Amino acid sequence: LMRDRYGASDKSAVLRFHTQTGGSTLTAQQPLTNVVRVAYQALAAVLGGTQSLHTNGYDEALALPTAQAARLALRTQQVLAYESGVPGTADPLGGSYYVEALTDQMEQGVRHLMDQVAAWGGAARAIERGLFQDAIAQAAYRDQRAVEAGDRVVVGVNRFVDDDAGLHIEAPDYTGLADQQRQRLAESRARRAPEGWQHALDKVRTAAAGTDPLMPRIIDAVRARATVGEISNVLRDVWGTYDAG
Repeated sequence: LMRDRYGASDKSAVLRFHTQTGGSTLTAQQPLTNVVRVAYQALAAVLGGTQSLHTNGYDEALALPTAQAARLALRTQQVLAYESGVPGTADPLGGSYYVEALTDQMEQGVRHLMDQVAAWGGAARAIERGLFQDAIAQAAYRDQRAVEAGDRVVVGVNRFVDDDAGLHIEAPDYTGLADQQRQRLAESRARRAPEGWQHALDKVRTAAAGTDPLMPRIIDAVRARATVGEISNVLRDVWGTYDAG
């Protein structure tokens, strides 16, 4: 599609992708079951050839992940990398009829959606008309209806339920965390070269207002120690903000 529709080079048409395990599949009920969900999802990502992977903490349906949960999420990746043997071949599921059939089915759906977006006048126009938002809301509604009707089983939620009170996670001191972050931000700003980060932000502004590639300029700004807020403010100044109303 990139080559045929947009004239992209082979280098720019390479599909590099990051995968994160499904946060929407994590349950507050019986949260330790999420360890199994995350492991299977991580395995699916590796089998699918992902170049980058994030594994969720099992307690993220309840709170920010605890140190223990974050460590276990990391260990999940390390077990896959060093004990499973899966990375030993480039495409472990190559030649699988089932996977190829699913891939063909997904491709047909993707092309249909892309044709719809083009008919709507492009992605920006579709967002303005609320078409993407409506599709997401409808999908979430159908999924919730299926769970509540029992048509889709969620272990520990609508089947295999028990009376376990679950995990108790102490809420962190967000005030203290905010103070620490403000101090780190102030120290970072004090150390950076004034002309460097401002010059980098000027280049972000120029790229945002024109047709030059924006991402390299953003990366340069980050390397010059410009903050996410400062970069975002530049983009808001150039593009404005979206008002759903």
